[in-house]
Amino acid sequence: MFNYKILFFIFLSLSRIACFSQENSTVTVRGQVTASSTQTIPFASITIEEVDLKTAADENGNFSIKNVKQGNYTLKITAVSFTTVKKQFIVFGDKDINVSIRMETETNELESVTVLGRSATEKINKQAYSVTAIDAKKLHNSTLDLSQALDRVSGVRVRETGGVGSQSELSINGFRGNQVKYFIDGVPMDNFGSSFQLNNIPINLADRIEVYKGVVPIWLGGDALGGAVNIVTNGKPRTYLDASYSFGSFNTHKTTVNAGYTAKSGLTAEINAFQNYSDNNYWVNVDAADLNTGAYFPNQRVRRFHDRYRNETVILNVGLTGKKYAEKLLIGFTAGENQADIQTGARMVSVFGKMYRKGNILMPTLKYQVKDFFTKGLDFNLTANYNFGQEQNIDTLNRRYNWFGDYKQYDGDGGERSRTLRIFKNNNGVATANALYHVGERHSFMLNNTFTTFDRKESDELVPESTKYKQPKKTQKDILGAGYKFNYNGKWSTSVFTKYYYLNTTYSRSYNPTGNTGDIAYQEYVDNRTSLGYGAASSYYLKQNLQIKGSFEKSYRLPSPEEIFGNVNNNLEGNVDLKPESSNNFNLGLSYQTSFKTVNSLSFDMNLLYRDATDFIRPTLNLNQTMQKNVNQGRVTNYGIDGEIRYSYTNRFTAGVNMTYQNLRNMTKYEPNQNYVSSFYKDRIPNMPFLFGNADATVYFYDMFKKGNNLSLGYNFLYVNKHYLSWPSQGSKDSKLDIPTQFNSDLNAVYTFANGKYNLAVECKNIFDNKLYDNFSLQKPSRAFYIKFRYFFTKSNK
Repeated sequence: MFNYKILFFIFLSLSRIACFSQENSTVTVRGQVTASSTQTIPFASITIEEVDLKTAADENGNFSIKNVKQGNYTLKITAVSFTTVKKQFIVFGDKDINVSIRMETETNELESVTVLGRSATEKINKQAYSVTAIDAKKLHNSTLDLSQALDRVSGVRVRETGGVGSQSELSINGFRGNQVKYFIDGVPMDNFGSSFQLNNIPINLADRIEVYKGVVPIWLGGDALGGAVNIVTNGKPRTYLDASYSFGSFNTHKTTVNAGYTAKSGLTAEINAFQNYSDNNYWVNVDAADLNTGAYFPNQRVRRFHDRYRNETVILNVGLTGKKYAEKLLIGFTAGENQADIQTGARMVSVFGKMYRKGNILMPTLKYQVKDFFTKGLDFNLTANYNFGQEQNIDTLNRRYNWFGDYKQYDGDGGERSRTLRIFKNNNGVATANALYHVGERHSFMLNNTFTTFDRKESDELVPESTKYKQPKKTQKDILGAGYKFNYNGKWSTSVFTKYYYLNTTYSRSYNPTGNTGDIAYQEYVDNRTSLGYGAASSYYLKQNLQIKGSFEKSYRLPSPEEIFGNVNNNLEGNVDLKPESSNNFNLGLSYQTSFKTVNSLSFDMNLLYRDATDFIRPTLNLNQTMQKNVNQGRVTNYGIDGEIRYSYTNRFTAGVNMTYQNLRNMTKYEPNQNYVSSFYKDRIPNMPFLFGNADATVYFYDMFKKGNNLSLGYNFLYVNKHYLSWPSQGSKDSKLDIPTQFNSDLNAVYTFANGKYNLAVECKNIFDNKLYDNFSLQKPSRAFYIKFRYFFTKSNK
């Protein structure tokens, strides 16, 4: 009996100790704040009313409150333009609490406007410029690259010559190629080489993508004629890991690893690595012929047999962040390489079986940012990089191929197009400096300078003594911009700016000094050009949810080194006679957002545009139609409209549609050395789509099978109206070559586990196996299936 009493006493004591410990234990309350449109709400205020514990959500809507004791509590959540939410919860035991908060947009319209509480993407879209920002984080579970994501934006058309790693070209409201400039975190990508291009950079590298249509703000230093794309990475100090792998049709494999670590001392290390591989052996419909008999086989369905592509890239950055003397000071290095088989020329009538190209990037970088530089209100940024990489084109087999993969071998030295082992190093660098000075809350001044240098060195071991590859190919370009911005309570803002452009080009021309056959000599030339541009942008809120904005710019675009000197890897022939192009760009935009019946959200955006360009640079085929060559077109105008409508029902469904119409016309009445009206006067600019659009819809299912596991099903549709390859006035209607009307449909399903820590996505692209062309006869991939696995982990450094 005595033993039972002792045991009972011990049990009772332990129970009291456990109860006392439990009563005094604390937990962490975590959660995420989202809107009815499935968008997260950044910087919302969260309060536990009974104990007055407070915090704020981060930029992704996530929050946590530590040291919450047992009891019954009320969580209060407030955010600008959203109805206040209160949620009851109970803390019992020692397990952390996870809550999900969904807020509804306020239906009443305020007399004044505030930008507090907007996400970074929303803030960009509300600028006075005609700009669209994509929240790339929402696409991180997809297999998209950056160019494919951009192809869904109104006014934007991305054109590719084939599958993974093929040459791509982006146009914004009819301006294309080098007329559109690319930036990564505000740094020009002019010198990044073929190993680091939009269509081989995974979407996971970007936090958001900003698309400026027409007028470009001066802090993006450069000579864009008709727009710019700025890829913004998540540069905030944090510790995280984002790793993914995908594979699919045509033996396609893609891997991405993004990771970062930030210590309390501010020591920061970042790594971004990715690889792409594909055989690109998709089905195409072509006309083929027997190499021996000449027998003709029209419209044959065959596989591409020589189009393999691979690339690997690593970006490393190490330095300090969060210091008074340096908000960010990072020294980095980017290294990468790529190799691509060349299957065709500029048209699919040319077919190759052994020719290929390769290149690499070896680029040290420097990033420096500081706030209150020497004086309060002055922010200063400095970036610099220099690419020591090289490119090479390999064509050494004297063969001729057909689309069946058969070939004929010829005697002697030769190549499939032009026998070569040509190597060229562009030795190009970029340095940017940007200063922003705030005077109070309403006034700010900005100064930006961007300097680029290019010095191509060429060699070919097949012709080591050739003087052709010893000729100078140099450019130096400097663009200086200055601007002023006035902001009145966030309701009205206006910016004015000016830009000074300078280009120095050193090149040579060949001539025959004696008149004897084969006698070639070279004469060196130096060309200097300067121009002065200017512009303005203004925005006004007629109501809290109704914004009107307009912008104008007299812009200039200096010819790029590749356009002047050529680029064999991209089937581009040089033209040293190219002149800078200029344009008067006008934009008028309207945006409206509303909510009704508390669960429905609707947004509308429209942009009217007008462009008046002189010396417009456009591509044509060279004489044998195997390469492209750029030429100046005297005067080109473009007027058009693009718009988008989006609808969402709570956080369960979202859909949108956008359309673009652009009317590019040749207004060159008299061609050079002609005294009669051009046959192509007022013709549409050839090989440029004038009507296209996108549509998408996604439905969401939350807590599928288990709490915290979510499923989304999505559909995307692309339409491009047919357009002519050459001038519409040229030839008879039946004989004209055109790029046919395009219809493309994609399906995707994404299942996320553990609130997004683990992710699985499956996709079907071109589900109806339609023939797709972005350039004449150059077919894009047939139906394809892909699957992607992604792991994401992040740790707050607060």
